[in-house]
Order: sequence, then C-alpha cells, then structure tokens
Amino acid sequence: MCGIAGLYHLQTAKPVEKARVRAMTEMIAHRGPDGSGVWTAPGVGLGHRRLSIIDLAGGTQPMASADGQAMLSYNGEVYNYRAVRAELEALGRAFRTSSDSEVIVEAWRQWGPDCLSRLNGMFAFAIHDRERGCLFLARDRLGVKPLFYAELSDGSVAFGSELKALLAHPLLRRSPDFSAVDDYLGLGYVPDDSSIVAGVNKLPAGHYLLLRRGAPLPRPVQWWDVSFADRARGGRAALEEELVGLMRAAVTDRMVSDVPLGAFLSGGVDSSAVVALMAEASRQAVKTCSIGFDHPDFDETRYAAAIAERFATDHRSRVVSADDHGLVDTLVAAFDEPFADASALPTYRVAELARETVTVALSGDGADEAFAGYRRLTFFQAEERVRGLLPLGFRRNLFGTLGRLYPKLDRAPQMLRAKSTLEGLGRSSEEAYALAVGVTGPALRRRLYTDRAVRDLQGHRAEDRYIAAMRAAPARDALDRAQYADLKIWLPGDILTKVDRTSMAVGLEAREPLLDYRLVEFAARLPVRMRVRGTTGKWLLKQAMRRYLPDDILFRRKMGFVTPISAWFRGPLADEARRIAKASSLVETGWFDPAALDGIVAEHQAGRFDHGRLLWQLMMLDRSLGRLFGAGR
Repeated sequence: MCGIAGLYHLQTAKPVEKARVRAMTEMIAHRGPDGSGVWTAPGVGLGHRRLSIIDLAGGTQPMASADGQAMLSYNGEVYNYRAVRAELEALGRAFRTSSDSEVIVEAWRQWGPDCLSRLNGMFAFAIHDRERGCLFLARDRLGVKPLFYAELSDGSVAFGSELKALLAHPLLRRSPDFSAVDDYLGLGYVPDDSSIVAGVNKLPAGHYLLLRRGAPLPRPVQWWDVSFADRARGGRAALEEELVGLMRAAVTDRMVSDVPLGAFLSGGVDSSAVVALMAEASRQAVKTCSIGFDHPDFDETRYAAAIAERFATDHRSRVVSADDHGLVDTLVAAFDEPFADASALPTYRVAELARETVTVALSGDGADEAFAGYRRLTFFQAEERVRGLLPLGFRRNLFGTLGRLYPKLDRAPQMLRAKSTLEGLGRSSEEAYALAVGVTGPALRRRLYTDRAVRDLQGHRAEDRYIAAMRAAPARDALDRAQYADLKIWLPGDILTKVDRTSMAVGLEAREPLLDYRLVEFAARLPVRMRVRGTTGKWLLKQAMRRYLPDDILFRRKMGFVTPISAWFRGPLADEARRIAKASSLVETGWFDPAALDGIVAEHQAGRFDHGRLLWQLMMLDRSLGRLFGAGR
C-alpha cells in the first residue's frame, strides 16, 4: 500500500519541479513510511510513497518499463500478478523484479487501457507513456483505493491519493462547494461525484482517465460495471459450493505478502468467515485482533474471542472507552473532507492495534453491499412487497398522510417508530430508499439553511444521485437497484473511504477479500430469495458458512461498530455542541442559520429529540471547514 501524487501539463511541456512533487508526496507520507521517490520529465512529474509489502528490495517506484518508454506510480495490490506476469512472459516481456508494480507497467505497454480487465486487485495508479504521448490514470473496480485530481490555473493537472496532496500545490484555489456540504449532511460523507473543495474531482471507481498533451481535460471512461440483470441457475447446494470456492480463492489470493499479515475480527459473520478461511489456508496461527468497549451495550469481544478459540488464532483484544471521542481531530486530519460515520473511531483503534504486530490485515468489508446484509435492505424488500400491491397515487395519499400525522418517537421501542416506514410506503421505491440510506433528511437540512444557502444549491439535493443510480441500474427488481446504488455510492464514499483513511493513517494495508470482483459479480446474479429471506439478509452466504461457523454467530443481530454519540452531546461534548451554534466555521459561511443551530442543540440537550447524529455531522463539518479553509472563509 502506498501513496501517489503528480503533475501533468496539458497544453505545453513546461518543466515540473521535483521539489513541488516531493512536497505533494510528503503530505501523504503516512501512506508510505518505508520509502519515497520522485521522477520528472518535460511536462510531467510522478511521486510515490511506499509501504513495502511485496518484493521489499525490488519494488521501488516510480518504476520504468523495461523499454524505458513508460513510468509508473502505483498504490495498491494486484493479487493475480503472477498469472499476468506469466502471460506477459509468454508474449516476450522480460522482468527485472518480483513486484506487482512491474507487472502493471508491462501490462500497460502490452495492452494499453485493456490491461485493466486482466488485473484483479485494489489499485489507483498513474502511468506516463512517452511513446503513446499520454498520462493514464486508473482506479480499481469497486473503488478500494482513492484518486483525486484537479485542473490548475497554469494548465496542469494535479493528482494524488488524498486531497491533502493536492492542497500542497499553491495554485489549487481553496473554495468550498456548498452542494458538497448538502451531500455530506444528506449522506454522512462526501460522495465520489462531489468534493468539498470546488474544482477537485475524484476518479470514479471502475474508471480511467487518459490525458494527452494539447487536448482538454477529458471525461473519465468507465471500464467496469456490475450487472444485476442476469440470474444464476442451479440449486442451493450448487450455488453454495460455488460461493465457498470463490470466497476461498479471494481469501487465499489476499494472503500473499512478504510482511506479517493478520485479520480484523469483530465476531460478526463477515470477519469470522474471512478468519475461518484464512485458518483453513494457513500453516500457522492466524493473527487476529479486535476492539472492545467498556460498555456492555457496545461490546462484541466475547463473540470475537469465541471465533478466535474455534480457529486457534493468535488473538489480541483491547478495550477502549465508550467515550473515546479524543480522536476527533486525528480523524479530521486523516479524512480531509468531512466524514460523519462515527464507526471511524473504533476502526482507527482496531487498525492501530493491528499495526503493532502486522503490516497487512484482511477485513470482512463488502459482503453487506454485495449480498444484501444491511437491515435497511431487508426492510426495503418487505416494504417493496406492499408497494407492489397498491398504485403510487393511492399509497401517497394514504401512507403519506399517515406518515405526516404519526409522531416522531426517537426514544420509543423500535416497533413503535413507524413514522419513516409509513412515509416510505407513500413514496416511489427510489425515493424511499434514497431517504432510508441517508442521515439528515431534506426537511431538516432546509431548517438549518439560510436563504442564501438555498439559492446557492439551485435545487441540488443529496438524495437525487441515489434515485438516478437506481433508475439507471442494470437490474431486474427493486432490491437489485438498491444494492447497485449502494455499490456505486455508499461503498466507495463511506465504507471504503473509512477503511482506507484509518488504516493508512497508521501505515497499515487493509485488504477486503469479500470485494473480489468475481464474488461481487456472482452475488449480483443470485436470485433475490438467495440474498434475502424474511428478515434475514446474506441468506446464501450464511447457509454456506454453516460448515465453518456456529448459528449464534451467523444469525445473531448485527451490531457493527457503535458509538454513543447522542450521550456525548449531553455530557462530555455538551460545550462543543453549544459552540456549533455560536462561534463555529458553520456560522461564518453564511449558509447556516444560527438560531436554527441553537434550536437543534437545545432540543437535543433537553431530551426532546435525539439529534446526536446531526450534531456529530455538524461538529465534524465545522472542524473540516476550519482545517481546509481557515477562519473567515
């Protein structure tokens, strides 16, 4: 795992100063503490920070192709590099190292952009090809590895693994984009088609960018997509065997490493499945680690310990305080853009614990998106059966009215909190799911905004990208469309961003075997009843894993990493909440109504409403705006 950065002049081959590229890479030194390199030529500069994983002696970057025509800077791992290398050697390509980096640059020289379809891995890379006269930027299928880019006033394009690499360039104008603020409040993160800094772009997952001198900045080209339009044939037993075979291959592929390797183990279905398959493939005890909390309502360590005992892993566990909010500024610095998923706190802690003994850790991320494991998806599927019985106009009048009349009962038992369900039944499938997957809805956001903010938005709404993605999805039914949108928006924007930034902040490489594209494509072809049955998501995966895992792991209620943020803003962060409404960067923007902010804080601290997630969002946004744009901007 590494960090990359660079510059490319689109119009003329102006000299690129090594010091400027080096300054960009220094901003992401945490991604690659083991080494650095800078290469420049007329009109181009590539920089690299290395975290040594494979071929510790020979994988130095930027790396030239054997013929000297191409130069590579690369972040990630290609798990099938040995097979691709063998294919290239059969075609006459020679190799000087044992690294996957060299395989990528030689694959580019052999096949050009078509090389991407041959690579199975997580990656973001830049290749300058002198003979072809271009700079090639590419990102992996699911967006595991990030890549930011922006066109600067001198005609150059700056790019890097994190936003902070671009911020190191003095010509990047720092101006906030309020549509990205609305995206962040609506979704809890700034999605990949948006950026908090105006003019900055993120290369979308499964896309590449081919830059040529003398041509304008092009639009990204999609090189991979997942389709839910086809259905797998075969009975349950055959599909189970195929699934286990794909999972086994994905895990063993990701166990290739020249440095110590382990796994995150929460005791949930997905991490336990990964550890089970690692133990099956390993001659030595698998190194596992988990984080527990000093509050029983949030602690899962007993489940992790049971799995560790079952597979005789070398297990380490650490208990942290449920009031572990001291990491806020660390997270703000790691993410650059505002990020409101509070599970980033324990994710950082478990990455920190893993890094004490390993350099690579496998995680269970991705299965909930691919196999429909989230409760919101099972609820959506149940609601969809009702929506299918009645026309939208009738539902809008009946359930819409009931939803408006039903009280908002934040503190009531879940069975009595029916307001969102009634409102969802009165909407289209796409609108209902877009709101269900969000954090702060349009009405509450509008309450916070000034008239100026509403004008600046010009009708932009965070949820509309979900609606558009679902309507354009290559899919058969509503569950397909919801999962497709999650894979395209939620997965890269929230889950993978969280894991990448927290693991890279401590110099740890995280690998996600359950996001092997072959597994994702297999899951997309499964009939709906093989994904969701009743209130059980990931149905086929859970059935397939019964040969490895006990039912009390497979079928217990999903917890995930939970943090008590609502209590924090009535306790240790009460003063922080009050400051948001009085003297924060939010007020200085002119986009937020101070009286509305003050009302939100008062309602929460008086216990009339639970605004804990919103206050966490506002606090993280305040800190990020202050860090990115400074006071008075």
